[in-house]
Amino acid sequence: MTDRPDYAVAPTDEWRHDPDGEPLWNESWYADVVSPDGSVAAYLRLGFYPNLGTSWWHVAVVGPDRAPVVCQRTDLAVPAEGMTVSGEGVDVELSIFAELLSFSARGAMTGARLESPTDVYDGKAGEPALIEVDLTWTTDGIPFHYGVTPRYEIPCTVKGSVTVDGEVLRLDGPGQRDHSWGVRDWWTFGWCWSAGHLDDGTHVHLTDVRIPGMELAPGYVQRGDELHPVASGSVSEDLGDRGLPTAATVHLDELSVSVEPIAFGPILLTAPDGRVGYFPRASARFSAPDGRSGLGWIEWNQPPT
Repeated sequence: MTDRPDYAVAPTDEWRHDPDGEPLWNESWYADVVSPDGSVAAYLRLGFYPNLGTSWWHVAVVGPDRAPVVCQRTDLAVPAEGMTVSGEGVDVELSIFAELLSFSARGAMTGARLESPTDVYDGKAGEPALIEVDLTWTTDGIPFHYGVTPRYEIPCTVKGSVTVDGEVLRLDGPGQRDHSWGVRDWWTFGWCWSAGHLDDGTHVHLTDVRIPGMELAPGYVQRGDELHPVASGSVSEDLGDRGLPTAATVHLDELSVSVEPIAFGPILLTAPDGRVGYFPRASARFSAPDGRSGLGWIEWNQPPT
C-alpha cells in the first residue's frame, strides 16, 4: 500500500463542502459503470454551482449497438443539504452508505433517445425517454486523492440496473467514482480523464491536464493492496469526425495502455457568458501490451479555441 499520506482520502470528504466566493466554485459527484461484455454502459454526474444557484445533472446510457439515451440538465436548484436533486422531470438521490466504501444513485428522470451522439452538439431534442437508475458502487481498491487539488478517485465494482422506457438493463460490472470541489471552469483549458479496469484486477487512472507550460497528470496503477502513483503521464489520441476521438494511448510511467472508444455519450458545455465547449465521453476497451485487457470510461474536455 502506498505510504504517501498526501494521497490518502479523509472519510469526511465524501460529504458536501462550503463554497468560497468564486462564481464557478463547483462540487460534483461522478460515477460510471460498464457491463462485463461492454454491451451497455452508463455514467452520471451531479454538480452544484451554489454561487450561480444551479445544479447540473448528466446521465448517459450507451452501447455499441444502442441508440444513446441522455439526460442533460443545467437548470436544477441547489438543495440546502444532501445530494438530492429534484425538479420537473428529475427526482434523484445520491447516498453514501459507508464513507469511502459504498455509494448509490437512485431515482428517475425524463431524458431523450438520440439517433447519434453528436445530436447533443447539434441541439436535437430526440425522442422522450424515461430513465430509472438503481445502482450501487462498492470500493474495489484504494481511494486516491490528487494532492494538488481537492479531488479523489475510487475504483469500484457496481451492481444494479438502469431502466429505459421499461427495458431493464442489468449493469453488474467494473466502474469508477470520483468527488471534487473547487473552481471548475470547463472553458479555459482541456484535459483527458480515463479510468480502466483490467482483467487481472489492475485499475489504471490518469488525468492529463492540458495547461500550456505546465505538466500535470495525476493518476495511479493499482492492484490489490498496492497503489503506485504516476510520476509521468500523458494521453495521445486520434481525432475523428466532430472531434470524437477514435483511439487513444494512455501513458502511465512505463505502462502504455491502448484505449478504443466503444460508445459515446457527449456533453455540450455552455458557459454563463455564452462560450461553448465540447465534451466527448465514451465507454472504452483498455488493452495493455502484455495481453491484459478490460473496460472503463474515457473523456476529453475540448474548450473553445
